[in-house]
Amino acid sequence: MIRVYAGLALWYLVLSLITFGVYWWDKRAAIKGDWRVRERTLHMLALLGGWPGAWLGQHLLRHKSRKPSFRLVFWLTVLGNLMLLTALGWLGCQHGINAK
Repeated sequence: MIRVYAGLALWYLVLSLITFGVYWWDKRAAIKGDWRVRERTLHMLALLGGWPGAWLGQHLLRHKSRKPSFRLVFWLTVLGNLMLLTALGWLGCQHGINAK
């Protein structure tokens, strides 16, 4: 079970780094007036596990932090991730109890 949690932690770390990079790219594009990353893409990265990197990007880069509709969907992706992690943890505990 530890391997599963380590793999999940690695997944979140890698996705968060990628997501932060995409936020940085989009912020730079917004400043320069270049091609922008779709909001749908930013939300999908957050939903797939990159929400910590998205949160850092919003706060450190001051990017996508003022638009209420974007923030609502972002926080729904966070909630979805936390619910999934809670369910996985619960299932892991149930599996551990039944294995004894």
